[in-house]
Amino acid sequence: MAHIRLCGLGTTGRVHFFCLSESTSMTSPGVMNWLRIAFIAMIWGGAFVVVRIALRDFEPLTLAAGRITIGAIALFCLMRWRSIAVPSFKDIALWRFVLLVGLLSSAIPFALLSWGQQHVPSAFAGMTMAALPIFVLPLAHFFVPGERIFLRKLIGFGVGFLGAMLLIGTSGLGVAQGPVETLARFACVGAAFCYACGSIVTRQCPPINELALSTSSLILAALFLLPVALLVEGLPNLPSLTGLLAIGYLGLIPTALAFIIRVAVIRSAGPSFMTLTNYQVPVWSMLAGSFFLGETLPATLFVALALILLGVAIIQAGVLRRIFFRGQPPKV
Repeated sequence: MAHIRLCGLGTTGRVHFFCLSESTSMTSPGVMNWLRIAFIAMIWGGAFVVVRIALRDFEPLTLAAGRITIGAIALFCLMRWRSIAVPSFKDIALWRFVLLVGLLSSAIPFALLSWGQQHVPSAFAGMTMAALPIFVLPLAHFFVPGERIFLRKLIGFGVGFLGAMLLIGTSGLGVAQGPVETLARFACVGAAFCYACGSIVTRQCPPINELALSTSSLILAALFLLPVALLVEGLPNLPSLTGLLAIGYLGLIPTALAFIIRVAVIRSAGPSFMTLTNYQVPVWSMLAGSFFLGETLPATLFVALALILLGVAIIQAGVLRRIFFRGQPPKV
């Protein structure tokens, strides 16, 4: 029986990453699961370009609230179709966790990313998501029992953190200039940090059906963000067809569809296999930004991304060995 420790978040099909460990080897994932995780990574990586397109018609808070609402409706319909009930409202402790998951994994990071992407390339936003496992590591050390930082993980954290600092400090992104651009960079990195905090909250959440948690957290996130968007930005103007398609895509594909595929992968290949999306999403975000928006990035950003991914690989060395070298004895 494999003992799985989940330190990352993957409850709503958005741009999520995993940092976990297992005590035994896994079954072979098979060609279909390799195709599935490539497809999920492509969806999540490409979502940053779609956000940039949707921002032409929507203000950032309105966009974040709209995509969350569409995703919540889609997952609620799926939940009802599968005859899964929402948690009892009498369980106040559980709903506190659901609220925190909704805020830290949806409402706040979506708002930060939407605002930040007005001033930085979409590929930059995708790159910052690679730092999520770097943030998870120290948070898990302090807040998750049994998760401790040892030398290899400390080295990986140092390498990845250096890459994150280089990512923030790189100049010449070509979208905005001055303090606004700097704030936008920190907003994108702050979104990754929120996802990391949300993953820790999810880890500590009492037992609950995954789809019920996903749906309930999105509903609470929408209830929180919708009035905030209306208060700050007012009623949105009539969007173009492209804007409507973009916000509909963001709610349905990176959220609902990716959730279904992700569950299928975890059930058949194990959660550790999902960690490979850590390395693919930034690449897809760069390819999509270059192809669809003509974005060009300074070489320093690629050095920063390489450092971040190297740090993640060092941290997840044990997981990667089990994925690629099954049948060999585990190493410390």
